[in-house]
Formats: sequence, C-alpha cells, structure tokens
Amino acid sequence: MTKHIFVTGGVVSSLGKGLTSASIGMLLENRGLRVRLQKLDPYLNVDPGTMSPYQHGEVYVLDDGTETDLDLGHYERFTHAVLNKDCNYTTGKIYLSVIEKERRGDYRGKTVQVIPHVTDEIKSCIKKMVAPDVDVVITEIGGTVGDIEGMPYFEAIRQFALDVGRKNCMFIHLTLVPYLKAAGELKTKPTQRSVRDLREIGIQPDVLICRTEREIPKDECEKIALFCNVERNAVIEERDKEFSIYEVPLSLADNKLDALIVDRLALTQVRPLDMTHWRAMLDRMRAPAHEVTIAFVGKYVKHRDAYKSVYESLDHAGIAHQTKVRVVRIESDKLAAEGAAQALANVDGLLVPGGFDKRGIEGKIDAIRFARETGLPFFGICLGLQCATIEFARNVAGLDGANSTEFDKDTPHPVVCLLEEQQAVTDLGGTQRLGAYPCHLKAGTKARLAYGVDVVSERHRHRYEVNNHYRDRLAARGMVFSGTSPDGGLVEAIELAGHPWFVAVQSHPEFLSKPTRPHPLFRDFIGASLERRLAKKSDARERVVIASGS
Repeated sequence: MTKHIFVTGGVVSSLGKGLTSASIGMLLENRGLRVRLQKLDPYLNVDPGTMSPYQHGEVYVLDDGTETDLDLGHYERFTHAVLNKDCNYTTGKIYLSVIEKERRGDYRGKTVQVIPHVTDEIKSCIKKMVAPDVDVVITEIGGTVGDIEGMPYFEAIRQFALDVGRKNCMFIHLTLVPYLKAAGELKTKPTQRSVRDLREIGIQPDVLICRTEREIPKDECEKIALFCNVERNAVIEERDKEFSIYEVPLSLADNKLDALIVDRLALTQVRPLDMTHWRAMLDRMRAPAHEVTIAFVGKYVKHRDAYKSVYESLDHAGIAHQTKVRVVRIESDKLAAEGAAQALANVDGLLVPGGFDKRGIEGKIDAIRFARETGLPFFGICLGLQCATIEFARNVAGLDGANSTEFDKDTPHPVVCLLEEQQAVTDLGGTQRLGAYPCHLKAGTKARLAYGVDVVSERHRHRYEVNNHYRDRLAARGMVFSGTSPDGGLVEAIELAGHPWFVAVQSHPEFLSKPTRPHPLFRDFIGASLERRLAKKSDARERVVIASGS
C-alpha cells in the first residue's frame, strides 16, 4: 500500500517546507523507494500563472504545460519523481472543481459545504498520487498552521489519515526556534504553540524539524519533545545553511530522518543510505578551482525567487567546471541610463532571462548589442532570444524600428509577433505555448555540440515567436537558426556565426537542470565564460612579463 507523508509548517512562512519535502524525497529514493511529490497551495488563484513574480517568485512549468509553484522545481532538482498537473493544487482549483460539480448537479441537491465537499475534493487530489509504482507520496501543505485559508487542508489531511490508517500516514511539522539576541536565548514557545494548534485540529506530528540559527541545547530539545508529545529522537535540529541549499538532505540524513520514516511507516525492501555522490558534489562546490562573473540583466532581479531556477542552473553549471559563479544582478530598465559598456565592463558572460511586458526591454537590447560587438559570451532565454533577434534586426540587418508587437504594435518591422492562431484568444495564458516541445538542432552549431543529439525536448512558457517572414533576411546577415520545431515552422534557437558563444533559446532550459546533471547549454555557457576569463588573465600576465622585460 502506498504510504503518505504530510509536511506542514508553523510559526512563520518561508521556513523551507519545499526544500524539506524535496530532501525527504531524495533520501527515500536513495534508499530504493519510489516517491511522488505534491504541493497544495491555499491561495485562491487557479494557478500561479497570472501572479506577479514579486509576490510569488517564478512560475515553474512541467512537461505537460502545468504552471506550478516554484517548490516543484526543488522536487525535480532533488529527485527523479515524475511530476504532472496532479502535483500542484490551489484553493482556486479546488473550489473551481467543486463549483463545476455543483452546477452539473453532481451533489444531487445537497447543500455544498467546506466539510465534507471541499475536504473530499482535497482528499481526492491526494489520492491521485497513489499508483502501483509509488511507495511513498509526499504532500506539502502551503502556508502555516492557523492560517484561515489553510484550514480546509489541515482538516482534509486529518480525515485522510483516518481513511488510510494511521500506520500508513505520518506528519512532519517544520517549525521555528528563534534566537532572541537581547535575551541571549533560543525560544521554544513558538514551536509549542504551533504544535498545539495542530493538535487542536486533531493532528499529532510524528516528527518536528526545528529551523534555527544556532544549535539547540539538549535540554531544549527534550523540552520540545515533552511539551509537543513527540519522541526525543523525532525532534530534529535544522540549522540555517549559509553555504548551499544542497546541504539540507545531508543535514536531515545526519539526523537519521530517513530511518525515522522507514521505521514509522514500516517500509520494507529498503537499502542502506549512501549519499557519497551528493557529498562529493558539495565538496566540488566548496573548493572551486576558478571563478567567473556573470551579468544577469532582468526585470525582477531584486527578488531572487523570480528567477530561482535560472540561478540554480548557473550553480549547476559551475559545479561541472569546478567554478564559482558570481552573479551580478542588473535591473534592465536602469542599464540603458548607465550604459552597457560601463555596466558590463568587468563581467565574463551575459545572461538575459525570460519575462513579459516592455519595461526594461531597451536595456536588455543594449546589453545584448555590447555582447555581440565585444565577443562577450551571451545566453538568452525566452525573451532573451526575442531581444537578441530585435537587436540583430536593428543593428546588423538594417531594419530600423524593428521590434516585437508585444512592445510596439505599430513597428514597421515586427520581427517578433503573435502567430495568427493566437490572436483571437483573450484568456490570460490561453495564447501561451506551455510545456515540453521537441526541437531539431542544426548540425555544426554550438547548440548541437552542447546537447550531443539531433533532437531534444524543452519546456516553454511564452506567447510571441520569431516572425518567419524575416528569417531569410536575418540569415543573410549571419544569424544562424540552430534549432527549429520538427516542421521548421517555429524558431527554437539562434546563434551568431563567428562569435565565441552567442546562443539564445525560446524555451526555458533552466527547468531541466539538476546539480548532478547540469543543463548542457548552461554548462557550455559557463565554460565559454571561464575560457574568456582565463584568456584575459593570460593576456594580463603576458603584458606584465613584457613590461618587466622592457
């Protein structure tokens, strides 16, 4: 029978439930178990696709085109679990389903209520994770215990434990043990109150993971265990990780969380935990042989989570080259005023990520022009490809005023535009190309060399495409269309002939990168940036030798 783990949070948000859930998944996979992960979010939006990156962070996209919470990115980076539309539900999606059933008459005239109808809907979503090839389902409950919008979820998982039997289900509660500097003490009362709130609902946590800045003394752990009605060995200290989020699984393993889970759920046919490969990866991160500086020119650079997967992918690529990647975040709308030459003077590579709307576009275009003219390695993602196309059209192909119809509907040269079949769609997200699509790579290109295969699959999240009417004119001036859809009708990747490394893609390759398996394009981008940096160092040493010899 499939077992269930519910991960909840208390005291404050942003404690790292997503990372904890992903880490638990990794530990169980490492022990030979097959896992699936799910996130239940209490907000009323149907999905995060229409939410501001400043409020919600990045929108993570799955192969099937589902727009999800960014925590699903952690799930995929840490585990091999297959994720789909059933792995992320919001209150909006839950209520939409309940209301549609009511309108169809599925409830046969009954008064529709939170209990049992909404809670039954939540439970049905959890049951969708169950399959013969799944040993453990890990379900993360968004928000914190006590939040009014989260109450139906806590009630649903309380009922679910009774439905499947308590021996087949366990609760892991993530909480905060704050340190009060003025008093010089760690305080356990917030954790006690959080667990009390859970127990009032009818949920007794089996394991407490206590987030803290400092070591929790033994007597304080015993106090937490006593007042929260858990075994002493089930109180796990989780100190802040200053070096890397990839330390979290090792910390949980050192606290024997995997053994607690295996014992509590009576999981059989498990193998011993072996995290050697993960420790080796972290050792490479801790002792880099090189360093590169990458300029990251985007709209939402003040909010790190807005580009979470891109930043992680840069780190993964750095691991492959035993190189520390230092990212300089530059707001694209300010770059135009400062000037690209000054802003990018001391960097080794330029990355322009995706985004929507016209704010900051000219800054991105100026940065791309600087990279093209100076030989600075450039990597464009989604909107980055579109900006690179606009820049090339204006400044190389001589198409004055070239633009995207997203930014200028009256542009004389719409080198980027909506396809005809998209123009009649009005629902937000309805015009987007979402999910995994195949891409054919052109022989002899940098993209083909990076991937090592002729056909790849990448995830998309965008509306606008390169206008096919301009492809011949751009190609005549040196733009290489290195990736296209199978029928050749859509541009998926571009390059510039003669440039050290100038590659842009319409997809979002950051969604397929892992710390132990960096994405090929990120890997080669960082490789090109490192090569440039080493060449500059060599030139500087040569100049010193010449100067000293003279």
